[in-house]
Amino acid sequence: MRGNKSIKKPKFNLDPKYADPTLSKFINKVMWDGKKDTAQTIVYSALERLAKERNLDVPTTLREVINAASPILEVKSRRVGGATYQVPMEVKPSRKVVLVMRWLLEICRGVKGKDMSTALYEEMRNILDNTGAVIKKREDLHKMAEANRAFAHFARY
Repeated sequence: MRGNKSIKKPKFNLDPKYADPTLSKFINKVMWDGKKDTAQTIVYSALERLAKERNLDVPTTLREVINAASPILEVKSRRVGGATYQVPMEVKPSRKVVLVMRWLLEICRGVKGKDMSTALYEEMRNILDNTGAVIKKREDLHKMAEANRAFAHFARY
């Protein structure tokens, strides 16, 4: 049957300091040109600064940031009867994490005049304060899903 094949997720090395898989994935996303030490320095400094401010440990802080910014609904294109509809669908838990990381890095890389560590720290602090560009992206996604609620019945096909 089509689509029933399970996908094996590749194994990757956990980060040396906290051994957290989500943190390792985030470091890998931050990394450019194979410079993992630089990416670790950037992520650790931003998260440790935020964790110290919030009196939490680093992996918990990252999980809070991801939970605060993760979307509930998104729209996907469905072609039905010659027309393309934007159908609102629930976001899978693994995709929530990937979306938040992608949005966070996209926004931080667009900030000019600040180093990546500072930009990352400020944006994560904004997420926990329920402000900032990542939260706006999530709200825009929810608004689009709400506007296309009439096409929700196409999600079954």
